[in-house]
Formats: sequence, structure tokens, C-alpha cells
Amino acid sequence: MASERTDTQARAGEHGRPADPAPPAPGRMSALGWARWTWRTLTSMRTALILLFLLAVGAIPGSMLPQRGVSTEQVSNYFSDNPDLAPWLDRLYLFDVYSSPWYAAIYLLLFVSLTGCVLPRALAHYRAMRARPPRTPRNLGRMPYSAEFTTDAPPDRVLAGARALLRRHRTRTETDADTGTAALSAETGYLRETGNVLFHLALLGLLVALATGSFLGYRGNMLVVEGDGFANTVTSYDSYFPGTAVDQDDLQPFSFTLEDFQASFVEDGRMSGQAASYSADLAYRASPEAPERDHTLEVNHPLSVDGAQVYLLGHGYAPRFRVDTPDGDTVFDQPVPFITREEGNFTSDGVIKVPDAGGRQLGFSGVFLPSAAEGPEGGLVSDFPAPRDPVVTLTGYRGDLGLDTGSQSVYQLHTDDMTELGDSPELRPGDSWELPDGAGTLTFTGYSDYISMQVNSDPSRVPALLAASTAVLGLLATLFVRPRRVWVRARRRGDGRTAVEVAGLGKTENAVLTADFHSFATSLRDRLRDGPAVDTGTKE
Repeated sequence: MASERTDTQARAGEHGRPADPAPPAPGRMSALGWARWTWRTLTSMRTALILLFLLAVGAIPGSMLPQRGVSTEQVSNYFSDNPDLAPWLDRLYLFDVYSSPWYAAIYLLLFVSLTGCVLPRALAHYRAMRARPPRTPRNLGRMPYSAEFTTDAPPDRVLAGARALLRRHRTRTETDADTGTAALSAETGYLRETGNVLFHLALLGLLVALATGSFLGYRGNMLVVEGDGFANTVTSYDSYFPGTAVDQDDLQPFSFTLEDFQASFVEDGRMSGQAASYSADLAYRASPEAPERDHTLEVNHPLSVDGAQVYLLGHGYAPRFRVDTPDGDTVFDQPVPFITREEGNFTSDGVIKVPDAGGRQLGFSGVFLPSAAEGPEGGLVSDFPAPRDPVVTLTGYRGDLGLDTGSQSVYQLHTDDMTELGDSPELRPGDSWELPDGAGTLTFTGYSDYISMQVNSDPSRVPALLAASTAVLGLLATLFVRPRRVWVRARRRGDGRTAVEVAGLGKTENAVLTADFHSFATSLRDRLRDGPAVDTGTKE
């Protein structure tokens, strides 16, 4: 018992008073409370800005690394040049950034955040625009700008003159018959907040347009050799990326033929070897029944057909080869596109597959040099992208091409089940190579140009353009419109004159606004045809 009393006295404090009770433990937040907190956090402007920043950061790999949606050939070259790094990047979807799950998650979160943030803000702004200006403050002298003067004009005439000068403002008038005081509140500059809301609504509309385009549009890449044609069918594409709601029957039925291609390069100076211009002459039909038309396709001048745009992406060379059997029968005679390995000099790699060469299957891997020259180490290199001295070197194989094992890339040759025949000599147009072991003859007959192209059908292009233009207009209004409030109070004094107080307040402290307020005060004074001001000043 004594021990218990001692403990109680110790807890009572030095004056014998009971100790303060322990604070209650914080209650647990319910599931509904957590949901509300999550929604408020997600729809805050800070979260929207963070997500917008993440969306921009996420797009950086898409601009630095080749993308399958733009050029599958460049992605293949990256895998060849970086065999250890490329698979890890591919696991992170860095070659398909804009269709990756993590980019889609950021996109959807940004859409939800903007929706929950902008729509309530737009409704609040609409209510504010319909509301009357605030009442005139009791002490106008505390405003950033204030001025006073006296006039013989009665208070109602003072307010009438102020309304005439503030005709573009929304106004509110208050009168007090007992004290002979009349006051006017005026407000303008709502277009600034309107522009702010419009900018965010347009950004929301832009996100909707981009999502709609991804849902209803499609794009595809193909490679067309000079002299060949293209029909807009799924099987004609090298790579095809349809939207979720796109069926192969929805493709526009256009077709075209690449009749001629011209490429020019800078010949001299520091920019030597850089592309000066690409120009492709197309003959196209919007449908099989439509008349044939001509179009010059350039890098910034796409072909538009029935809502689809055909873009010129790049250029390369397609060496032509003829393979003859020992009996003299021609079993292969066509151009073969070689994929550019080095953009500066157009050194290109390619594969030739001959599935039936007198009962044999032949394969060749080769390098095409458009302007062959001796390199620093004695080997052949290309020193210019134009075909000044085209040379092909090949390595031949005989055996099973693996054509029966499934689909294969036309740009890859699998030699696991093949026997190497050896290397060819340097072949120039017209040169032939007698294949070892009586496998026949291969002749390098010349070369053609080819172009890589992309077809893009996006029904949301115009809505996206309108949304982007609206966002720019809203941003301009936000930057250049200056919201302000002006108050005028007129009070009849005992000597029969009227004391006038003028005050101004801007949402942004600005020397231009101060000058505008002062100009309004002096204009009102002059309009009332009175003498000099008793007291005029600006309070910071």
C-alpha cells in the first residue's frame, strides 16, 4: 500500500495535483478516409505537375533510342552493336517507350489528376465570373494604390463618371442615404483566370485526342525499292501497329509506285557527306478505281490520302544480284535492300537467300560500300554516301536456310545448319563470282535506291491541333492579362464639397498597374472638372 501511494504521489506532481492525462491515441483512418486522402492528393495541382514532369522525363529515352514504331531496322542495328545492353533496355520497354505499361500508367494518372483538378476549378471560376464584385473596403488607404481629391460634383455624378471610365469592368454600386456616401466596386481581368482554366482544359483535351488517336489510328513501316509499288494492306508492311479498334478492313485502299528517287549530299566543307535533299516521285491512286496522280514526296512534305499520311523517313541502297546454276538457269534475279550500318557513309549490310539453286539452298551475307576507298588499316571503307564507286563483298553459305521452321527476318541469315563456301572478291557492277564446289555463279548487276517510309493514320490530328492551339491562346491570356480591382468612394462633406477616394489592387504587383490606377484617378478628377488634388499618392 505504501508503495502504491508513493507511485501516486510521484505522478501527482510537485504541488500534489493529479498529472495530466495521456493524450488520446490517434484514431485509425477509415477506408473512406484513405480514399478521400488519395483522391485529394492525386487531383492536386502539385501532383499534376509532378506527373507532367515524369511524362516529359519518360519521353527522353524515346528520343535518344531507336523506336520500333519508327524504324525496326535501327532497333536491329542497335541490338547488333550492343548485344549485351540492348536486351536489358528491351526488358524496360525502352525501344517501345510510348506503348510501354509504365508510360501508359503515367499518362492515365496525369489524365485523372488533370480531370479532378481542372473541372472543379473551371466550375469555381464560372461561379466567380457570375458573382458581383466584392464590397468596397472600409479603409481604402491601406490598398497598394490610393488617392484622394475633392470636387463640387455630387456623389452620384462621381460614380457616373467612374462607371463611364470603367465601362469594360464589372461594377457594383452601394449608397448610404443617411451619411451621403456612395461607393463603386469595379473588377476586370477575369480573362487571366479564364486563360489559365482554358490552358488546362486544352491540355486535358490534348490527352484525350492522343488517346483517341492511339485507339482509332494505326501506323506501319515499310521499305520500297525504286521501281516497285506498295498497296496499303497489312501484309505489305514490314512492321504494323494497329490501334485497339482498328481492323485490317479499315485501312484506306490507296496504292503507289516509287517511280524515281533522287538524293543529293554536301560535297565539300565541314558538312561534307551530309544529306542535302531527298526527293521521291510517286504515282498513286486513292483507290483502285481512282485516277492516278503524281506526288513528290520529301522529308517535310508527306503524301496525304484519305486521312492517311505517308512520310519519307530514310534512304538506302538495294544491290541487284543474279544467281545462275551450273546449267545456266537463272534462279535469282532481283534487288536486295541492304540496311545502312553507318549513316555518315552509308556502309550497309544485307542478306541474300536463294531457296532453290538447282536443288540446293544458298545464302549470302554481304557488305555494300557506295564509295569504296582504302581505309587507314588497309581494308575497304566507304568515304562518301553517294555511289561514286560501289563495291560489294559477300560470304557464301550452302545448306538449310531454315525456311520451314517458321517466319524469319529477311535481314538475318541463320548459318547454324549451313556450310561456308568462302568469301567473294570485291564485286563492282557487272562482276561475277564463280561459287566454289560448282554451286553456280553470282553476278552483281547494279544497284537501286530504296526509301524507308511510314504510313500514319490518326483521326485525332485535327482535334489535337485545335487543343494545342487553344492551350497556346490560354497561356498567352495568362501571361499578358492583368487582373485588377478599383474602388471609388464619394462622401458629401460638411462644407458642401465631395471627398473622393480612389484605390486600386492588382493580383500582381506591377509598375504598369500603378500607372494605370493613377491615370484613372487623374482622368476621373479631370472629368469632374475640378481643381488640383488635395492629396494623391501611392502606398507600397
